[in-house]
Amino acid sequence: MQRLIILFLCCRALAAGAQHCNIPGNTVIYNYRQQQWTFTDSADALVTSLPASTFKVVNLLIALETGVIKDEMEVVKWPGHTDTTLYGYRPSIYKDMTVKEAFEVSAGWVFMELSKKIGKERYRHYLTACRYGNGDLSRNDPDFWNYGPFEVSPRNQVEFLVKVYEEKLPFSKRSFEILKRVMITESKDDHVIRSKTGWTRVYGNDYGWWVGYLEKKDNVYFFATRLVKDRKVINPDFSKCRRLITIQKLKELKAM
Repeated sequence: MQRLIILFLCCRALAAGAQHCNIPGNTVIYNYRQQQWTFTDSADALVTSLPASTFKVVNLLIALETGVIKDEMEVVKWPGHTDTTLYGYRPSIYKDMTVKEAFEVSAGWVFMELSKKIGKERYRHYLTACRYGNGDLSRNDPDFWNYGPFEVSPRNQVEFLVKVYEEKLPFSKRSFEILKRVMITESKDDHVIRSKTGWTRVYGNDYGWWVGYLEKKDNVYFFATRLVKDRKVINPDFSKCRRLITIQKLKELKAM
């Protein structure tokens, strides 16, 4: 039976990750070798919310496994329009784009085009098999991960990533290899970070995620940070804080 050790850290420590990061939120970290969980807020770790662009991790696996795309270098044609009210004005991504580039720059329209081809039934099959999210795909929209009732908790994000690392999900080894290659966001002599950010604006709040895992020679640390900010509160560092706070918690645990 897996040994679980839970460490409760003061919630205020979450805000100390970097200057100007006084933002409510939660970080979950799982020490793979020690089978040890660390929560900055154990209750909030189970609270679900929209996964935003962190959904691109499982989305890429599903797109590959269903044959909707051949590989990460497949080019998706720009449909010619997007809802700038919902997604902001980002002219740099309004062009034909490879899936790999879309993952890296978080071009949501690309994955919405893939979503139309995948379809809700195939999503339901794979998400159920992966035990990812609450299973509510009732929103009649291809972008159900940014808007609607489909939600996932920080702990669920980490549990899913552990299975990705172990390749214990219903996807081929090739699909895992492509995903893991695309997810690399930092590669140094002593570690590699594979991750994905996410940000959506609903219910009057900004929800910001950073999920992934840090690989070292002797261990792996899985993480999920979710920050929640009232949209009326201006904080230009909100995007950076997702990563800064997580890195601080990893350093406190001597993972870095």
